[in-house]
Amino acid sequence: MRPYAMTRGRTSSAAEMKIDLIALVITEAEPGDDGGAQDDHSLSPEHLDIVERCQHQAVSVAELASDLDLPVGVVRVLVGDLLEGAHVQLHQPVPPAELVDESILREVINGLRAL
Repeated sequence: MRPYAMTRGRTSSAAEMKIDLIALVITEAEPGDDGGAQDDHSLSPEHLDIVERCQHQAVSVAELASDLDLPVGVVRVLVGDLLEGAHVQLHQPVPPAELVDESILREVINGLRAL
């Protein structure tokens, strides 16, 4: 099937969020339970594959694309659909602006050593 057919011609999902390649996707359902995904008839087989792969552990968007042999853009749209339907949770990486500056950490370590 053509990638544009899987996404119904969409290049982004209604979730309106940037989904990072290293963002982790995981289902909130109990093991063996798909969180109602099987009952949602609007989901494609690709959506269900994503839910199944993310049941037992968090999987990155890049890994999903590789495992499913789909373009990353398609996986982002499909994950966005699953987010909108509350079938999965997305854990975004920490933005670089929020990381602690290395020089501050070095000063703290040097200060502790001086004690």
